[in-house]
Amino acid sequence: MNETVRIALTALRANKLRSGLTMLGVAIGVFSVIGVMTALSVIGSSIESGLSFLGSNLFQFAKYPVINTGGDPEIKFANRRNITLAQAYEYKRLMEGQAGAICLKVFDGGKPASYDRVKIQGLTLVGTNENFLIANSYTLGYGRNISAEDVELGRSVTVVGQRIEKKLFPNQSPIGKTIKINEKPYQIIGVLAEKGSNFGQSQDNLLLVPITRYFSDYGWVNRTVNIATQSTSQATYNQTLDKAIGAMRAARGLKLSEENDFAIYSNDTMVAAFASIAGTIRIGAFIVSAIALLAAGIGIMNIMLVSVTERTREIGLRKAVGAKRNDIVRQFLLEAVVLSEIGGLIGILIGVLGGNGVALYFEMAMVFPWGWAITGLVVCSLIGTGFGFYPAWKAARLDPIDALRYE
Repeated sequence: MNETVRIALTALRANKLRSGLTMLGVAIGVFSVIGVMTALSVIGSSIESGLSFLGSNLFQFAKYPVINTGGDPEIKFANRRNITLAQAYEYKRLMEGQAGAICLKVFDGGKPASYDRVKIQGLTLVGTNENFLIANSYTLGYGRNISAEDVELGRSVTVVGQRIEKKLFPNQSPIGKTIKINEKPYQIIGVLAEKGSNFGQSQDNLLLVPITRYFSDYGWVNRTVNIATQSTSQATYNQTLDKAIGAMRAARGLKLSEENDFAIYSNDTMVAAFASIAGTIRIGAFIVSAIALLAAGIGIMNIMLVSVTERTREIGLRKAVGAKRNDIVRQFLLEAVVLSEIGGLIGILIGVLGGNGVALYFEMAMVFPWGWAITGLVVCSLIGTGFGFYPAWKAARLDPIDALRYE
């Protein structure tokens, strides 16, 4: 057996370019599926922190769905009426005593904030109420949160994220200091605890202000309010959701015959939406890799048939000195499997590196898809064996006398 392995490896080294090109074909096929699966595994491992940005037992009403694929549906959503602050308050009134917490929020990205002579760009301004921390899984670092009284009176106060604190107040506490947000003054009353990044986006660049002050300072035009509602427990979640949908329809003034003109989503729906998209990507990756691996398998068969023809005298000589048909079959099958496996290993390595490039880009934890890697190696073995069998069988069937006379 050791002699068979040595002869097989020697034969492959004698045709480095041809062997390399054949392995490249296998590597491309394996890379196409391993790379995609690694990237999906990276995103999947971060899905709880990445997509599940709502708190526990929460659902949300909004004008737009959380995941929109574009096209005609996008026009439909854009033509929906905005959810106004008055409608949000009416919903909150109708749900009084029916929910654990209700958070109203409206977002505005790309805002600047400044203190003294230091200015920071690209911040997210959030008009909200006292329940933002609960609804979005944030915690307060120090200071105090926005209160119901702040919202009722429309006070010019703000709770800032860690990025703002570090940039504008590196050597002092920001509590009680007045900063300018888009040239409007706000007194800092609290600082959020650090939350890090999600999908490459910082979660520490928030500026929370009372939603009433937000609308007073920045106007009502083209503003739509998102409403997050928390049930009192997981057991009452479905009951709370049913009541909330009715309350939202009433607040929007919808008739019984009219369909909902607002989106409803939760952590579960976001996870399901991602799973659906990931499933489609997996199917596409399988199709591409199957085609590539089929082509690679044909290439292995072709190179092995050429090898049999070129080494006819060698095969005849081996048979003449006592090699059996099974020895010849094992030799050529081993060559085919080695070609396929080395190509597979290269494809897995490049695929894992490429897939984890997504992790580095979006600052996620890197993964190694052991299951897919092992599956890839098994598939490569099957390809090598399947496509290498006929050339091996043909080599074993050669007549030694005719093989020795072959020129």
